[in-house]
Amino acid sequence: MPRRKKKSDSVIALCVQEPLEDGSKMDLGAITGDDLKFLHQAFITDTIGNALAVKDTDVRLYFIDVPERKRFVKIITEYLAGKLTGKAAEAFKNRFRQFEQSHERWGIRIHDVFSRCFEDGYKNVLVVGSRTPTVTSTMLQRALKMLSESEAVFGPTPEGRYYAIGMSQGADINLSEFDWKSPDIYNQVSRAFDERKFGWSELEIWYVVEGPDELELMVRDINQYRFEEDRTTARETEIVMERLLRKLES
Repeated sequence: MPRRKKKSDSVIALCVQEPLEDGSKMDLGAITGDDLKFLHQAFITDTIGNALAVKDTDVRLYFIDVPERKRFVKIITEYLAGKLTGKAAEAFKNRFRQFEQSHERWGIRIHDVFSRCFEDGYKNVLVVGSRTPTVTSTMLQRALKMLSESEAVFGPTPEGRYYAIGMSQGADINLSEFDWKSPDIYNQVSRAFDERKFGWSELEIWYVVEGPDELELMVRDINQYRFEEDRTTARETEIVMERLLRKLES
């Protein structure tokens, strides 16, 4: 995509994860094949929408440059371009961009995301994966606010991994040097920041949807959002889940 002048000092960068990615995978039981692909598309669509709802923040999508992934992203972006209206459509047009990456391991890919964003002049960069459709725009906004007050912000999962990681310009930690397959990756990265005396903040513990247990948590949270009259968070995910449940029950 041609370069456009950045609109903000902050950017949310969504990095599309592969089904099997450096020690993690999406294994959702009976949801496999094309059904899993459709659900993952919904996760990404919702995450883009959540990020665009954060005011005064650019949104970027990073994905590997292989034909299948390009088709995958094309479906998502064309759907959003046709569906969004009003301020959401304006935000998508003006604040969203997409970028291809080489097919490297996860640590190299997220290091590349940070490097490219900082090179383009962003001061605060928040990276999220593509398995967190229930992370709300309010949570993303809070993460960026915390990041503006420290060198880094970490979003831990119950397993000791990350659902989000942010750095401000000047926190020159090379994330490609870490073993992202390690169950101790959260402590390894946070310790590296401590050793360099970089200040960091911690977000609330959240989950990434990689197994049946997290799938149940996701459904619970979507139901809670609807009870609270939040009709937009994870809406595309909800639609796909309803269709899959009808299919599994038939």
